[in-house]
Amino acid sequence: MKHETTIRARRRAAAAIASACALLAAGLAHAATWPDKNVTLVVPYSAGGPTDVVARLLAVPMGQSLGQTVVVENTVGAGGTIAPNRVAKAKNDGYTILIHHMGMATAPALYKKLPYDPLKDFEYIGQVLDVPMTLLSRKDFPANTFPELLDYVKKNQDKVTLANAGVGAVSQLCGMLFMHQVGVKLTTVPYKGAGPAMNDLMGGQVDLLCDQTTQTVPVIQDGKRAKVFGVTTPQRLSTLPDIPTLDEQGLKGFDVKVWHGMYAPKGTPKEVIAALNKALNVAIKDETVKKRISELSSDLVSPDKATPEGLRKHLESEVARWDKVIKAAGVSAE
Repeated sequence: MKHETTIRARRRAAAAIASACALLAAGLAHAATWPDKNVTLVVPYSAGGPTDVVARLLAVPMGQSLGQTVVVENTVGAGGTIAPNRVAKAKNDGYTILIHHMGMATAPALYKKLPYDPLKDFEYIGQVLDVPMTLLSRKDFPANTFPELLDYVKKNQDKVTLANAGVGAVSQLCGMLFMHQVGVKLTTVPYKGAGPAMNDLMGGQVDLLCDQTTQTVPVIQDGKRAKVFGVTTPQRLSTLPDIPTLDEQGLKGFDVKVWHGMYAPKGTPKEVIAALNKALNVAIKDETVKKRISELSSDLVSPDKATPEGLRKHLESEVARWDKVIKAAGVSAE
């Protein structure tokens, strides 16, 4: 009896080892052939917007590294939460990935019923870049200087329209922080993306917009389609050296810099994450990408941040940081 029990135990152990070896072999075979079709890079915002611009810049060199086309797909809506929810629930084979900005960190505090958990439902590919923001107005806005702007919005309050890229978007958060620090309540106008918001600002349909430099620098440099009142980072930008910061103009501590990261569904094989991370690093070292990003006053991250661990740590710290900021400002997307 004891002998038979030992034999059965050995058989079970042998079967377990065989199963593990089969899974390992399958994983290695998958890694060796991956990718064998296009990879979809999901963007939470509209075509032509800041995050979309970044995604399309990265897609070409990433695709060249992977040997397959990286297709950019815009999945818009619900303040940028539909896209990450879609990717979180996608098949974890590496063919559907996400690029998202700091909205991944602010969503837990903005939404009471978020359908995904940024810290639990994703694998991390790496950070991508940091993007400053600028405060703009329509070209025929009555104020021409920042002191004049402050005086005007304080006197007119809800008569002034403040556009944003939609509920939960960074432009909304930037605008809310501006109103909070100035002590005014303007009329906010949400759009389905930064592109449409910028178009209406330049068309004179709305008064103000806080938006990323990936979209605003060309508008600012031509000097004909909008006015600029300041940048949202503590330091001035090398591409816009004459534009003062909001901090130096009196809004002490005003600091909003939009960081971007790339994600895959939870459970995506490590070998696939490694391949995606390698492709990301190829892209952020690409000379064409570097030149274009620099022209847009943005900064590609250092190699130590363009890693799964670098993104994980940064996301964790940003979730904690923005939870305090959003609750103190009384901002809510619902």
